Formats: sequence, structure tokens, C-alpha cells
Amino acid sequence: MSRRRLFGSLCGLVFLVNLARIVFAPLLNVFITEFGITEGTAGLIATLAWIGSASLRLPAGWLLTRVPRHWVVLVSGGILTVSAGLAAAAVTVRQLMIGAFLMGIASGIYFVAANPLLSELYPERVGRVMGIHGTASQIAAVIAAPFVALTLLVDWRLAFVSISVAAAGVTLLTWLLARRTELPAAGANDRSVLRAARTEWKVILTGVVIIGAASFLWQGLFNFYELFMLSKGLSSGGAQGLLTLVFAAGVPAFFVGGQLADRLPIIPYLLGILVSFVGCVLLVVAAEGLLALAVATTLIGFVIHTLYPAVDTYLLASLPDATRGSGYAVFSATAMALQSTGSSAVGALIEGGLGYEQVFGWLALLLVICIVGLGGAARLGKLPS
Repeated sequence: MSRRRLFGSLCGLVFLVNLARIVFAPLLNVFITEFGITEGTAGLIATLAWIGSASLRLPAGWLLTRVPRHWVVLVSGGILTVSAGLAAAAVTVRQLMIGAFLMGIASGIYFVAANPLLSELYPERVGRVMGIHGTASQIAAVIAAPFVALTLLVDWRLAFVSISVAAAGVTLLTWLLARRTELPAAGANDRSVLRAARTEWKVILTGVVIIGAASFLWQGLFNFYELFMLSKGLSSGGAQGLLTLVFAAGVPAFFVGGQLADRLPIIPYLLGILVSFVGCVLLVVAAEGLLALAVATTLIGFVIHTLYPAVDTYLLASLPDATRGSGYAVFSATAMALQSTGSSAVGALIEGGLGYEQVFGWLALLLVICIVGLGGAARLGKLPS
């Protein structure tokens, strides 16, 4: 029962750390108006949250070789509490960027510590636990747009104040529950990040390529999804509704994706998700009209969100106890560094005069090239499974 309660508090904390990353997307229009900035600068604010999420994952992995996992989780909650408060108090673009970066750092530290901890709390049900945990994270993405819309009735800063206060409460609860829970000692021999990178590089590299390539495109797409839909002639309400829908489709996707990752051959399953994602991107690019866009949005939201629990299951179930935490940190830091620049890259290309259809079409083609390479490696038996 104590493990179940701790799992529940971690689901609450992952809800907040993911909300801290996603909340910037529906606020880009507000920032453009409030601070008088361009789309490229607005995209950079969102990118900084994701760069922050990538920046300290490797140092957090080193920290996991020195202190228990739950202590690192608690540190992430403390950072989120403070950084969300800083973002709420920002009066310049630079201050807002600093707040976004620090909020991203909190999320990166959290995922590096919490995912290995959960896989060790429930070693026989890694996919299922990753799916449920991911579902809690995805609910934050679903409510981000309506949450922001509600806070805008008062002030956009209220969004960050709410995150800060909630993070303080959930972090305290997690600390109390962790004290009452008998935690696993599976990572006791995990003492070297370099050893993990050296011995498990094939598994780590496979995960990095799969998630990094797909998420680079996804970062750029979802952060500009509302503006993309406006360019297709939708109303502001319709564009916001589709942004919410793309994340709502991910709620069941996390649960289903985790369940299937426990049951299917993992490499063919991951490649199948990537192929489906490319098809969905092209469908969104080609679709016109609210109904067609709603269908395409639902499909792409479901498909891309099955990828995350599947990749986490692949990594956490493949890495042995002696390298799980540090090896996952190496994977997580590298993959996040690749994907975090997606929104700023798309913003720069749009600002340079390209249309959304052109940008996303070409990025989908690059992902196809990556899939072909992965498929060839799998056929030759070069991908660890």
C-alpha cells in the first residue's frame, strides 16, 4: 500500500513538471503581444524550457550514483517551486527565459530520477507503470490550454503562481510518503555514468535515435500547432480546441502504449510507431477544414504519445540494475538535447519565410530517412532488443 501511495504522489508530481514544460505553448501568442517579440523569439522561450529539461539530466544521472533516487526527485520538486515563482515575477523577456529554463531543469531532473525509481518499484510491470505515469503526465498537457485560458481571465502570471504553490505541496507529500516506504535497493551498485555509457551504448544509442528524431519534429509541431491551425483558416477557438485535442488523444495512448510495450516485440513495435507518426504528420499537412483536421489531430496525438512509454520501457527493461539509473540518464540527456531545439528551429524557418506545410513536410522526410536507417540496422540484427 505504501508503494502505491508513493506512486500516486509521483503521478501528481509528474503532472506538474510536464505542465511546466507544456504551459509555454498556449502562451506564445500572449508573450508576442505582451513583450512585443517575434515568433522566433517566442519559439526560443518554449525551446529554453526543453533545453533546460535536457541540460542537467546527465549531472542528475551522476547524482543518482551518489544519493537515493527519491532524494533527486525531491530536489526537482523544490526547483520547480522556485522557478515557477520566478517566471510569475518576470517583467522582461530575459527574466521569462530564465524562468522557463529553470522550470525545464526541474522536469529533466525529475524524469531521470523518477523513471528508474518506478521501474524498480514495479520490476515485473515496467510498461504498465510507465504507461500510467505517462498518462498522469499527459493529462497536464491536455489541460494546459484551458488552464491558461482560465488564468488569462485574471493574469497570465497566475498560471505560474499556481504551478509553484502546487509543486510545493506535492513535493512535501512525496517526502512524507517516501519516509514511510521501503524503497528498492536495485540501484545500489549503479556507481559510474561512464561505465554505463561504455557498456550499454548500443541500447542507449538506439533509444536516442528513435526518440530524438521523432521528438525533434514533434517539438516544433506542437509548440506551433495553434499558429499552424490559424494559418489553415481556423478561428482562434478552433485552433485552441485542436491543440487541446492533440494532447487529449495522448491520454489513452500512454496507457495503451505501455501495455503493448510489455507484450509486443519491442523493436518492430517502435519502428511501427515511427512509420505511423510520419503518415500522421503528412495527413495533418494535407488536411483542410475543421473536421478533417480534427481527425488528423486525433490520430497524430494518439500515435506520437504511444512512443514515449514504449521507449522508456525498452531502456529501463533492457538496462541491468548496475547501470539502469546512470544509463537512462545518458539516454535521456542526449535525446532531450536533440529534440529540445525543435521549436526554435521551426520558428526560425517560419520567420525566414517558409510556410508551415513546407517546414513540417521536409522534417517528415528527414524522419523517413532515419526510419529507413533503423529498419536496415534491425534487419541486419544490429539493434539490441
